[in-house]
Amino acid sequence: MIGDFALQIDRYEPVESGQVYRMLGMRSKIGGPFIRETKSGSEISAAKLNKVKAGDFIYSRLFAWQGSFGLVPEVMDGCYVSNEFPLYELDTSKVIPEYLVYWFGLPHVQKMVEADCSGSTPGTRNRFKEIFFERLDIELPSIEQQKSIVKSIQLLEQKRSAVIDLRSTVLADAQAMLSSAFHKIIEGAVYKPISEVAPIVRRQIEITVDGEYPELGARSFGKGIFHKPTLIGAELDWQKLYTVHSGDLVLSNIKAWEGAIAAAGDNDHGRVGSHRYITCVPVEGVTTANFLAFYLLTQEGIEQVQAASPGSADRNRTLAMKRLEKIKVPVPDYDKQLWFNQLQSYVEKIKQAQSENEIELEALMPSILDKAFKGELV
Repeated sequence: MIGDFALQIDRYEPVESGQVYRMLGMRSKIGGPFIRETKSGSEISAAKLNKVKAGDFIYSRLFAWQGSFGLVPEVMDGCYVSNEFPLYELDTSKVIPEYLVYWFGLPHVQKMVEADCSGSTPGTRNRFKEIFFERLDIELPSIEQQKSIVKSIQLLEQKRSAVIDLRSTVLADAQAMLSSAFHKIIEGAVYKPISEVAPIVRRQIEITVDGEYPELGARSFGKGIFHKPTLIGAELDWQKLYTVHSGDLVLSNIKAWEGAIAAAGDNDHGRVGSHRYITCVPVEGVTTANFLAFYLLTQEGIEQVQAASPGSADRNRTLAMKRLEKIKVPVPDYDKQLWFNQLQSYVEKIKQAQSENEIELEALMPSILDKAFKGELV
């Protein structure tokens, strides 16, 4: 059992109002700890905190079922955690610390932890208490075998990380190229109010009892449009719905200030948005939704949107249609905009490929761990 070689550590200190504490959190999928925030003692409700040391084995009682296990690195020595993050000192004559971390990444071990975390009702989770952790059975090969397994995993991890870093560099370069190209084509361009180049168009629909209305929304921070579940007419009462067409500029009137702005594509055509979504229709031959969305998400553009969305609290920062119409946008030559849109499309394809590759690389890890622990990695 893990309790045979893992001793729980108690370095609790009373929280002092005048002291500053670097607080740790835990990543899922054996991603280890990270510095979550720095808080003064006066901002902390707990009466005491546990001080971590480099080399401690740590896990999250709340998110153990997601694989939140790891080791404290040197850079986090002296940080603090609440009692939701048990700390253990491992007997290194019996176990290599990294071996234990990787063990918790094995699919069958994750299932054991999930079973201990299952709540009394479906979908609920219990804390992975220390007693559950300490009673887990683990077969420990010799220290030399453990070292060999850890080394083989780390070599493959390094290669995987190198691929991820390379792809991130490619994406960053593509984004930089896009930004540079944008600023070049708007040099000397005339700025005009949105009301002149992409007037607001509201296509309110008549809701029927037997009607079905596929809904959409716009994510904040320029993350694009997403599809919501289909609305049923019989379940609607006071709501007003508006049709969105491909080529529309779509803005959330309550979240535009934080980048809920996007261009509707062919897959979005015919879907509906609530009264919270404003649609602007670009004048053909003058501008495009993709170009306008890109501009409004630049620093210059988002500052105009934020200025047109007054208020202190999130829910009160509403973008009024009259203010939106007055926002001025650059209107360079139309052919240049079309060229830039093609460039945007190219970068989007890179992003999509990166996202798919990242998922594939992420999925490799359980397989790598499984093969390593079976001695199948050469």
